[in-house]
Amino acid sequence: MTAHDISKALEIWTLQNLFNISIMLGLLACGLAMIQNYYRALEKHLSLRVSLELWRVATVLLVDVLLAFVVVVGYVVLNPDIMADIKIAVPFCPIATVLFAMALCLRLFHGGQHVGSQNYLRALYLMLAANALNVVGFTFVMEAASGEYLELHPSLFWQYLKTHWRSNAAPFGLELAQFTFWICFPLLLIVLAWGVWSAVRQLADKPRE
Repeated sequence: MTAHDISKALEIWTLQNLFNISIMLGLLACGLAMIQNYYRALEKHLSLRVSLELWRVATVLLVDVLLAFVVVVGYVVLNPDIMADIKIAVPFCPIATVLFAMALCLRLFHGGQHVGSQNYLRALYLMLAANALNVVGFTFVMEAASGEYLELHPSLFWQYLKTHWRSNAAPFGLELAQFTFWICFPLLLIVLAWGVWSAVRQLADKPRE
């Protein structure tokens, strides 16, 4: 095995695991956004006002940091070369990245971090939909029944998913990955542009001291 082969294998291993971790963190971010009553119950054990305020900031910030990580990783893997190298469930996971980006923009720039607001619920629904897509894609496509199992128990269902919906499966998966890229990548750029525009508008509207 040459140095180039080792480098390529390490790159694929790193990207695949990074993407798998981002799927789990997306679930975690959504779960943390849903357990507001649990947060309120824990607040009863905080006696100092400063500690209470820090707790509330931390519970909001943690969700947003996790979402930002998920979106960045989703952007990194949403390109034809990487999708051809690692197994990604297309179009499930790329669509989920776009939905996570929308949820992040709502939370950062449109009051979606305030519990009970309409945009909080919209961001939560987007995260739920994104996680549903990731769960289906991860379970039924990326980690479908193994080749060893299919040798003993042939299944057209599992074989179809592995050969048509994985981004690195030739030829059908590669074709679908290309089609998914040309749809989801522009949508992701539009969402990110919306976030930048929202941030710039907020900065411009900020009253000068």
